[in-house]
Amino acid sequence: MWAYWPAFSFGALLQILVLAIGYYYIFLFFRGTRGAQVLVGFVLTLAILMALTSVFNLDALNWLLRRVLVFLGVALLVIFQPEIRRALAELGKQPVFAVSQERRTVVDHLVQAVCLLSEHRVGALIAVEREIGTRATQETGTRLDASLVPELLASIFFPHTPLHDGGVIIRGNRIVAASCVFPLSHDMDLHKQLGTRHRAAVGLSEETDAVVVVVSEETGTISVCYRGRLSRGLDRERLKRFLNALLVKGGQSESPWRRAQEQLDLTPEGIAKSEGLAQQETSNDT
Repeated sequence: MWAYWPAFSFGALLQILVLAIGYYYIFLFFRGTRGAQVLVGFVLTLAILMALTSVFNLDALNWLLRRVLVFLGVALLVIFQPEIRRALAELGKQPVFAVSQERRTVVDHLVQAVCLLSEHRVGALIAVEREIGTRATQETGTRLDASLVPELLASIFFPHTPLHDGGVIIRGNRIVAASCVFPLSHDMDLHKQLGTRHRAAVGLSEETDAVVVVVSEETGTISVCYRGRLSRGLDRERLKRFLNALLVKGGQSESPWRRAQEQLDLTPEGIAKSEGLAQQETSNDT
């Protein structure tokens, strides 16, 4: 009897692991979609009905509900048809070179928009989402889901426009939300000359791994905030190197070793150095 126990235990654990991973990625894929709410409501209703029929011994209804489960696969295909089609389309893309080129394009467009705002001394607060989601912050603003075009991004922050007050969140190559309220940092060691916009940038970077770019309305100074560290006084070239190190090169090696490096050196300078940049970026606290 005991001779078969290790093999049975290993097989059972392997099946549980495969099912857990499968369910995790299914929930992760459908999370936040409109079909997810339909699925949750359908599953809860079916579970409640089956429980009631079992408690009150309604055998006929219980048998009928069990037969409905057979058609659940077809129902999922109908409910999630747009999401499944989008996922299959994504699988057909070339992820290695396409993602890298897309990130470089995002950096170029972001730098162009930020420099335009800096020249006109228009205040701006822009967050680029990475691994940790910012859905709670997005819900405080207005959903856009627009293409990342430099002129469009810059025009959002110009005075007297409906969405200029607040921050913009970028995911991938899309502007997902504008006029968002970022959480303020409670760090008392921040420079007293920093305004609400810079404190909001530090606050969001403390709670997430987003890269936040700030343009000062008073001076046009460009700053980048990451992991709670604020680097100020960046010009076009330094800003581009910063964003390339954090978004392009940093996004290609999100391994446990890479995360350990980020925990050891949380400054953008340290990240740029770990990516092999010859020149270290320095923070200007004036």
